[in-house]
Amino acid sequence: MSSSLESLVTSLVPRARQDASLKKELTSHCQEILSSHIGQSVDNDIGHLADLVKRNLLQSTPDGTTALRFTNLLSRLLDQQILSRKHASLQFLHALSLSPKVSSLSPSFLPSLAAPPPLSRPSTATLTPADATPPVRLPRGKSKAELLKEYRNQIGRPHLPEHLILRDTLYLLQGISGKYVHFSASTDPNGNNELVFTDVPSYVISRPTKALVHRLAEVGHLYMRVDAFVREREGKVGVGMIEQSLCHHLQTQLTEYYRLIAVLESQMSAQSSDDDPPAQDGASIREETGLTLKRLDVWIEDWKLRMRMMSVCVEGAKGAHGGALVNLIHGYADNGDPFIRKFTDQLLDEVSKPFFATLHKWLFSGELVDPFSEFFVAVDPELAHLQYGQPSHDGIGPSGGDGGFGGLGDGEDISSEREGGLKLWESKYQFQKDMLPAFVGEVFGRKIFSTGKSLNFIRYTCHDSDWVATQDKISTTGGTLQYSDIAGLERSIDAAYQIASQRLFEVFFEKYNLLDHLLALKHYMLLGYGDFIDQLMETLSPSLSRPANTLYRHNLTATLESAIRSSNAQNDTPDVLRRLDARMLEYSHGEIGWDVFTLEYKVDAPIDTVLDPDTMVKYLRLFNHMWKIKRIESTLTKGWMRIAGGSRTFLQVPELDFDWHQIRIVMAEMIHFIRQMEAYCQLEVIECSWKILLEFVQKREGDLDALIEAHGAYLDRMVKKVLLLNPKAGREENLLNQVRDVFAIILQFREATDDFYNYCLSEAARRDSEQDAARGVFTGMPSSASKRHDPEAVHDILARVREYGTSFSERVQAIVQTLSGHADLDCRFLAIRLSFSDFYKTRKEPQKS
Repeated sequence: MSSSLESLVTSLVPRARQDASLKKELTSHCQEILSSHIGQSVDNDIGHLADLVKRNLLQSTPDGTTALRFTNLLSRLLDQQILSRKHASLQFLHALSLSPKVSSLSPSFLPSLAAPPPLSRPSTATLTPADATPPVRLPRGKSKAELLKEYRNQIGRPHLPEHLILRDTLYLLQGISGKYVHFSASTDPNGNNELVFTDVPSYVISRPTKALVHRLAEVGHLYMRVDAFVREREGKVGVGMIEQSLCHHLQTQLTEYYRLIAVLESQMSAQSSDDDPPAQDGASIREETGLTLKRLDVWIEDWKLRMRMMSVCVEGAKGAHGGALVNLIHGYADNGDPFIRKFTDQLLDEVSKPFFATLHKWLFSGELVDPFSEFFVAVDPELAHLQYGQPSHDGIGPSGGDGGFGGLGDGEDISSEREGGLKLWESKYQFQKDMLPAFVGEVFGRKIFSTGKSLNFIRYTCHDSDWVATQDKISTTGGTLQYSDIAGLERSIDAAYQIASQRLFEVFFEKYNLLDHLLALKHYMLLGYGDFIDQLMETLSPSLSRPANTLYRHNLTATLESAIRSSNAQNDTPDVLRRLDARMLEYSHGEIGWDVFTLEYKVDAPIDTVLDPDTMVKYLRLFNHMWKIKRIESTLTKGWMRIAGGSRTFLQVPELDFDWHQIRIVMAEMIHFIRQMEAYCQLEVIECSWKILLEFVQKREGDLDALIEAHGAYLDRMVKKVLLLNPKAGREENLLNQVRDVFAIILQFREATDDFYNYCLSEAARRDSEQDAARGVFTGMPSSASKRHDPEAVHDILARVREYGTSFSERVQAIVQTLSGHADLDCRFLAIRLSFSDFYKTRKEPQKS
């Protein structure tokens, strides 16, 4: 057994072959382990192994410091729960400490590769007996690989020398075909190359070598793909800044790759120069210190990963552009591999520099410097060279006097100017979501887009004199914009957004008095000034009752001016009053002035960005509807006063008292209907909507788009509720048409009652003249008075009155029923107000029965 242990020790520890004491000590330790420690616990084994280590340490350092340090480290190791096989690990480390030291001729790291100095053979005269002792080698048989090698040498087809295939492999790494291995173009549509090995009659290349060369050639194939992309972009016109930055970074990486290839080639040259001595010792030295395929595979592994990443970026860059390319590269930053994540971060830091340069200009100056359309903010080419126009106020006011109400000339010119300003704001700059990098996010992207548009708007539309101060304030709040500081980027975006939005609100509401214009629209277009509307309607009534083709605009303007001077509207600012104008809509044959008259409020830049032409059309629709309600109310009020004032005259025709009573009932019903409609429109719709808009204006949150959206919601709410629009497609204005039919019936009823009133006056006069003879009063021509009496006429008039009254009740009943099932809550409340005592419901039930 001892001889077997000695053989095992000498085979495992070569140094024991020459050191007899070491060989004896190792053999004794092995015997102790086999005799006394088999079957004991792991803790005892570790303790015994620790004693062995301490004993060796005390031999090397007698002062005991190393042994004490080992004891502390061992106690810390035993407290750790992560390592399970502590005894085996400690035994392995102990065996390593007893193994022979590495020769000084071992290869160093690749960057410092150099040919080893030639070893001179010591002369036998100067060798000591110890130095001349050859190393002890155990007898062993030949392996199958050695047998196969000898067989190939015998038949004359040995393995191809490694330095030859290694030289070709270095060529392959540069995309160059070698003598024994070369690239061959394939029919692959992706452009992949095939690796072909040349058949050499005198040599053979083993399969493991081919597999290794295949693995190494992948780097050369990826290099050719990356290098072709860079060269193609260098000679191409119109390559974007981001793509140029990508090519620059790729070229930098390839330069480092060239340095590595140069080091490898220099090592290969040094090795080739040492191939002359055919001695066996020199060959073994080259195997230990020179460049081999396996060592080349180890040192090229890092570049294999780099080339793969660069190749992926190159393939993606062929179909991506600008921000989309940055977004594509950023998609690899979330990889769990730290190498890929680090490489991607470095690449993004370089590639995103043109993006951040454009972002800085847009975010802090409102200028879009993007010659290759790579930014996520795009400009319309047709509108790129246009700026917002701001017409002079001289075009709004009259040519003379104290302001007047003339307006801006023809409506066509005004609408085109407004449309131009709105088109520039909405269409000049567009947000492109597909070009937005993922590390920015859509929320911050929208803020960036809004901030740049706001600054551009302040500068070119509002002509803000504090533009430079605003720009400096924004620039000082933001730091350097770069990919490595995303948190700082978000802070800069938020600060710039808040400053630009706040300044834009100040310009609109302080410099251009937007709130005053909104109030003016509420007072004039939505009939908020009751005294002004009453005065205007009273003055215009005679003119509007005539055919539309007999009206002239200058007469309407003069009447408007008179109504303003006679009401509280005269206290408004001159800037508001000179924007107000009266005009006629396009009319057709048979229409009267009431059908075509309208008020108009004219706005210019930059206010027309909020009050755009579509918005003014909605205001016009509301005015026309409210104007009709006001006309109906005025008509019914005058009719009621006329009936009440002429009651004494009707006493002379007592047989018509019941008819007048029925007329007063229907007219009261009509007055209730029209006043409830007016109160609903003014109090529950317009005033409530105005309160919501005013709260938004006072908060001043958001940007100009938010202001436009808030005003649009305010106006849409009024249009939907005032005009009683139905949300169902194809039935939007059914209820509105019913209300307009009721308005027409009321006017027809008023006309019939006027005819009846005139009949009663003539009948009372006729009867009074018949009694003049009995009273002894001569009035003259009684026969002519009798001719005017036509008993059949009153029946026709009363038939019309009853028809219109019945039709009105039926239409209102249908309206109330429709409103009761309306989707809008306010409209359902209007139905309750119109029939608060279930008047129309109880009236309908007897009809069903």
